[in-house]
Amino acid sequence: MFATVLQDRLFPLLREELGPLSAAHERFIRALALLHLDSFVAVHHGRGRPAHDRAAVARAFLAKAVFNLPNTRALLDRLRCDAALRRLCGWETAAAIPDETVFSRAFARFAETQFPQRVHEALVERTQADRLVGHIVRDSSAIEAREKPQPKPAVPARRPRRSRAKVQRPRAPEKMTRIERQVSGTMTIEQMLAELPRACDVGCKTNSKGSKYFWIGYKLHVDMADGQIPISCALTSASLNDSQVAVPLATLTAQRVTSLYDLMDSGYDCDLIRGHSRGLQHVPLIPGQRRGPHPAPEMAPHEKARFAERTGVERLFSRLKDEFGGQCVRVRGWAKVMAHLMFGILALTADQVLRLLGPPPAANPA
Repeated sequence: MFATVLQDRLFPLLREELGPLSAAHERFIRALALLHLDSFVAVHHGRGRPAHDRAAVARAFLAKAVFNLPNTRALLDRLRCDAALRRLCGWETAAAIPDETVFSRAFARFAETQFPQRVHEALVERTQADRLVGHIVRDSSAIEAREKPQPKPAVPARRPRRSRAKVQRPRAPEKMTRIERQVSGTMTIEQMLAELPRACDVGCKTNSKGSKYFWIGYKLHVDMADGQIPISCALTSASLNDSQVAVPLATLTAQRVTSLYDLMDSGYDCDLIRGHSRGLQHVPLIPGQRRGPHPAPEMAPHEKARFAERTGVERLFSRLKDEFGGQCVRVRGWAKVMAHLMFGILALTADQVLRLLGPPPAANPA
């Protein structure tokens, strides 16, 4: 119904007013209609010179992700020469477009207030809260950044422990591992996420061919629902192991949607993670790792069939990087990098939600 209204009523009116619209223009219009960006922008009233329209700037940053523009200067150039896009963002003339410094300050404010994260959370609640999700796929992807990597803090050497009879005593939180603290029930989601390292550093992953890949930057962790819809996201240092983010992401996702299965690769092979998933009334599907002389346990045939759904998260990361600006990170600092990626996540989520609502309308070749 929503896609039909856009295609049959809104697009003809906009073509009469703005002229021919390309496929990218139509994707941008559909995203604007679904996201309701203006309701999340704070309007400040006071003395002095009137402030620039932050809602228009927010729409422009969404356009940057939809049109896959590499940086803000490319966005400004596109706005000056593309009258239809400029008017969709809210500026009637090229002279009304703010300076690049205004865009920079507005983006810093969006990053500080986590503006795109709040819009994404509201979108998921509005479109996915009443849906029963079959599978939640959890994975991460490398995010390259143009920053100097921060050195890792030195880990103090552990003193050798004397052998003594084991006594089951509750351990103090500072002696627990991070995952043990997360599943202990004493931490909120905000505390779990705040404890994760966020500095830019060097990460390493092994690809499907067994070769190691190194990069400088961050790691984006995503919980994806069926239909390649991102539900929850977290950005950490590139060197952090994926398993350290599983519990806070699972808890956050469980608050947003109702799901049945948690699909994770062997990097999440941990009994505490499996137990936390079962505590959320989910069924964890995690391949085991080979430990010492013991071979990795085999998954049942029906578990293998369900685990095949995990490949969708690779297509999600590919679309984010190739189509929505995830490959062109030109900002620095955790907050700004997260905001940049979340504008791409917003565009991607809106596109995937509309695909589920109905078949995509035929694109205008103009």
